[in-house]
Amino acid sequence: MTHLDNRLALDSHENQRLQAALKEISGQVEVCLDQWLPTMQGLPGDRVLECMRYSTFAGGKRLRPALVVAAAKLAGYTGAGAGWVGSAMEMIHTYSLIQDDLPSLDNDDLRRGRPTAHKQFDEPTAILASDGLQTGAFELLADARCHDDAAVRLEIIKLFAQSSGARGMVAGQMVDMQWEWEQPANLGVDDLARMNYLKTGMNITACCEAGVVLGNADTKLRLAMVTFGDALGRAYQVFDDVLDVTGTAEELGKTPGKDAKAGKTTFVSLLGLEGAHERALQEAERALKVLESFGEEADLLRLIARYCVSRGK
Repeated sequence: MTHLDNRLALDSHENQRLQAALKEISGQVEVCLDQWLPTMQGLPGDRVLECMRYSTFAGGKRLRPALVVAAAKLAGYTGAGAGWVGSAMEMIHTYSLIQDDLPSLDNDDLRRGRPTAHKQFDEPTAILASDGLQTGAFELLADARCHDDAAVRLEIIKLFAQSSGARGMVAGQMVDMQWEWEQPANLGVDDLARMNYLKTGMNITACCEAGVVLGNADTKLRLAMVTFGDALGRAYQVFDDVLDVTGTAEELGKTPGKDAKAGKTTFVSLLGLEGAHERALQEAERALKVLESFGEEADLLRLIARYCVSRGK
């Protein structure tokens, strides 16, 4: 790697602050998820509940809930609802990971440093567990614990459904699979950016937007969070391609180098390692620029944006 590595790197103090904040939010989310997810009762069907919990409590960075909480703070909302909304998105994210790892999709054996759901259990159980997590997430979003105003809850339900559905994450996954099957030779950076926006970026943006919706923010702040989330999502995904080349299984919690082995088009294959890394930094800087007019209330968002292009080091 090059000197570009250090441009947005967190110093030790900043990293400690970020890790402390993420640990606190992760703890809140773990409590919410433990209270919300059904528990085994010694009845037929418990296996799917065990798989849901196995996958959900496998660790992970909990960045999506952190974005909800950080954006809510920016909007002046400090209620418990941000943790519950973030937990719903964590359930959606976990369902997507279970499906992404299935033999019929990416066929991966490792996720978050542990065997994937279909390896630990079996493929039918993994599929049904992902179904349970997805539907359970929207049941949670409809609950008053997320916000006492039903109109706010409905707005967030709409945001998460759109970003996760057939015009968002599902569409992005479909495009990704089609490219793997068809191996098109003329894919460019814009094509890849669009697919990644659908597959990953829309949900990251939805988390940022949901946080300010909780605080009944004005249109200006909401649009600012959409712009921030868009840039952050793009930075995150480009840097994922960099880490797929430079990271280890221990650092990533998943199998590195799979994209190259599968012959997938990535930002690294299109731009080279240094070019892809630079693009990730530029997108992170675009996200940070959105926050220039805010004070310390935006510090957690700033730290997350920088972390997203320096993780795994």
